[in-house]
Amino acid sequence: MMRLLAVAAGALTLALVQLSPASAMTIEKIVSPKGITAWLVREKAVPLVALNYAFKGGATQDSAGKGGTANLVADTLDEGAGDLDSNAFHDRLERHAIEMSFSANRDEFRGSLRALNEHRDEAFDLLRMALAQPRFEPSAVERVRGQELAGLRREITNPNSIASRTWWQTAFPGHPYGLETKGSLETVPAITPDDLRDFTKRVFARNGLTVSIVGDIDEKTAGDLIDKAFGGLPAANDLKPVADVKPQGLGRRIVAELNVPQAVVTFGGPGIARDDPDFMAAYVVNHILGGGSFSSRLYREVREKRGLAYGVSESLAWFDHAALIMGGTATRADRTADALAIIENETKKMAEEGPTADELTSAKDYLKGAYALSLDTSSKIAAQLTQIQLDKLGIDYIQRRGAMIDAVTLDDAKRVAKRLYGNGMLVTVAGRPKGLSSSTQ
Repeated sequence: MMRLLAVAAGALTLALVQLSPASAMTIEKIVSPKGITAWLVREKAVPLVALNYAFKGGATQDSAGKGGTANLVADTLDEGAGDLDSNAFHDRLERHAIEMSFSANRDEFRGSLRALNEHRDEAFDLLRMALAQPRFEPSAVERVRGQELAGLRREITNPNSIASRTWWQTAFPGHPYGLETKGSLETVPAITPDDLRDFTKRVFARNGLTVSIVGDIDEKTAGDLIDKAFGGLPAANDLKPVADVKPQGLGRRIVAELNVPQAVVTFGGPGIARDDPDFMAAYVVNHILGGGSFSSRLYREVREKRGLAYGVSESLAWFDHAALIMGGTATRADRTADALAIIENETKKMAEEGPTADELTSAKDYLKGAYALSLDTSSKIAAQLTQIQLDKLGIDYIQRRGAMIDAVTLDDAKRVAKRLYGNGMLVTVAGRPKGLSSSTQ
């Protein structure tokens, strides 16, 4: 869970100012004095600096029986560090209009920082303390743990959470991907402050670090700030190995009975890896079937024509050790079977016939034009640069992306559609769907 702290109105307004268009963006690869590689975009439109970074090793590094450790670390790093207790740390953030956040996903531990130029030294020093000298005081850990447990208790009766949790547990039995990143009511109480310290020592290291920085800043200053935040961390991490895996349970439908007015449906199956030559074709085809929220086939057939759901979507998801297609919807209990039948029929139709030429052209135009929206603030640019680095797409990816989309032919799209959607899906449903039960086929 991402925690945004102390966002001053003035700093937020500045951060939302339109920045240079992507086509005019210059990305520099820099190396700090201590040898940390980063990508830098100099943006003089706003007097602030935005940092985004990731450490390899997220929830997959949680110890056995202590799921949720990475998530609890993310939620307690700002609860005191160095010689500052929680109140003093937060006071520093607030008085200097510094925004700091931490989060943990399955494969990475991520963070971001944003501050006005006049407060950037203070901001990076606070980040240094949070990463290298977290206090994890028992009282603070217990307070945050209590908040997390309250959220987990609410999820016991939340159909979205139940459908999602059932899907992941069934798809990846015995694998870290099958466990909830937030842990469970059984595992979170077992986590100790020493477990949190152990996680940071094993994961927070320079060799697993990816850094992006954007702002009104030069190369030397950027390198010095990066070293201030990360230069004192260990040179090498100590990560547990994680096996590559494919989703299980394809062809199954699991219904979890829950007394709620609507039923929630989660569906998914094998995807295409980010480094696969077919990925861009899969990306375009996915947009046509379910990725375009208001223009996709699934939205048109389920929502617009029949009014069976407020929304329905499907997307590609790629991880370090698995690639997936994932989708979902929520609908009335007595219409769940109808909605699911349409989703399955449209998916099968896409696999067998692929998209039309007109659909392909429209999807390409949209995907090229909409990308600029992910690059219209300093923080968004920094986040995108970090993801591009993690995906190993190359420093010129933003400039090449449009041509890569244009290069997808109709034959490519039809071939990849069969590859992407011809393997069957695992479906989980939470609710009381009329006429729909668990099945193995």
